[in-house]
Amino acid sequence: MLRFEIEKMVINDHLPVKELPELWNAKMEEYLGIRPDSDANGVLQDVHWSFGGFGYFPTYALGNLYNVPILNQVRKEIGDLDEKIASGNLLELRGWLKTRIHQLGRRKTAPQLIQDLTGAPLSAEPFMDYLEAKFSEIYNL
Repeated sequence: MLRFEIEKMVINDHLPVKELPELWNAKMEEYLGIRPDSDANGVLQDVHWSFGGFGYFPTYALGNLYNVPILNQVRKEIGDLDEKIASGNLLELRGWLKTRIHQLGRRKTAPQLIQDLTGAPLSAEPFMDYLEAKFSEIYNL
């Protein structure tokens, strides 16, 4: 959210690059109550902006949104998936992905793929359920 907000300011409002560190620190303090101790731990914590990679972080969010219904479907079709992954046996998962997703290439849009795989349209609900379960377990919520 922070990166996206600042990227919009750089692109739409022509925010000067020299103002990025202070804006980053101010937003981190506003949103999270912390202020990075250095630019390396703040605005420069990853390489995306240094090579002009704007717009990456929203794509990560979209990837997560698509990943959960796919993973849920894999778990339905490969019942002991977690145990197989834990033991390093990835062949069945690889085969499933190859057959159900990879061989399709770009013949389907991402929403079409999700609809065909799961029988339901893309929705935020599976991702929200995943987050709730994950963080409830971690933080005893």
